[in-house]
Amino acid sequence: MTEDNVNGRLRIAVVIGSVRRPRLADPLAAWLERELTAIDWLDLDMIDLASVSLPMHEMQPGGAAASPIAGRLAGADGFVFLVPEYNHSFPAPVKNAIDWHFTEWAYKPVAFVGYGASGGIRAVEQLRVIFPELRATTVRESVLLPMAWERLDADGRFLPPPGTVQALHVMMNELRTWARALRPHRVTDLAGRA
Repeated sequence: MTEDNVNGRLRIAVVIGSVRRPRLADPLAAWLERELTAIDWLDLDMIDLASVSLPMHEMQPGGAAASPIAGRLAGADGFVFLVPEYNHSFPAPVKNAIDWHFTEWAYKPVAFVGYGASGGIRAVEQLRVIFPELRATTVRESVLLPMAWERLDADGRFLPPPGTVQALHVMMNELRTWARALRPHRVTDLAGRA
């Protein structure tokens, strides 16, 4: 592996986990996209589950090749999930999207931006249990946005509370470290599926 491959740009996919209309995810995703596009080491891919057709049936064990986002997930070096907390958990479309895919997650880091009354902490903690089963690594740092609806300006733009942007960059630096460290394992899958 060359130094360019190790230290080059990384493709990071942001998965927007809410499919509700209207939804708080829209101004939060717009803020996240503004912040992340300014980072010089990443190429951003915004994947909105509200615009992806993944039925709750017709899924094969180990993922389904017919997924319209399988190629985008496979091409990512790491993931950021923008996930709301509904009823002390994460929304069903997030689990459905995870389960529709399998090898696409392997040997890649996953970070979380949670939101809800408690900042989405319960949704994030439950997702941390799922991803290791898919050979993905969740990063320690996360960004939690409690009561984010109270941080919208008159135009509906999200105004992050103090320290949030710094926390996001700390999380992204950790995601970058793991994405680069795990990259060689994505070339040769240790479970024998390469």
